[in-house]
Amino acid sequence: MDSETPQTRTRLLAISGSLRAVSSNAAALRAAAAVAPAGLHIAFYTGLADLPAFNPDLDTDDPPETVRTLRRHIGKCDGLLICSPEYAHGIPGALKNALDLLVSSVEFSGTPVALINASPRSVHADAQLREILSTMDARLIESASITLDLSGPGRSLDAAGIAADPALSAQLREALDVFVEAIRVGGR
Repeated sequence: MDSETPQTRTRLLAISGSLRAVSSNAAALRAAAAVAPAGLHIAFYTGLADLPAFNPDLDTDDPPETVRTLRRHIGKCDGLLICSPEYAHGIPGALKNALDLLVSSVEFSGTPVALINASPRSVHADAQLREILSTMDARLIESASITLDLSGPGRSLDAAGIAADPALSAQLREALDVFVEAIRVGGR
């Protein structure tokens, strides 16, 4: 247990764009939590599949409870850590839907965001996600956004394997350190 007080902890909300039970994107986020520096808490948003399809008629001051929960989680964090797969040269529909549900929320605007790309081949989804987040007024921290290569020989795609890999864990730790410093300096 670290000596940080709850007030001095940096809180990140991790969102995997994949709904798969065994996802390399979720594994990368869990590995990030495993190698996180003292004073950094990473919580995981797991309600992506439960969100209603975006409908402007529901985008009111009283949206469905699942949308309120997502917005509450966003409002309580100091920054977002997003890792998304690429499907058909874009981000998965469930992640795009979640972002659409956040467009008009006061909780999201100006939120610091770091991206983890779990595959060097996923260039279209990464670019699309950056465009969407910029349009939504996120504060994308480029220096903390990384691409991991999980396809190397002998590498395990589970969180423990990623965290145990010296190169991958160092890359994650460095990105988290940079992200925490950017949040500390620039605020929420």
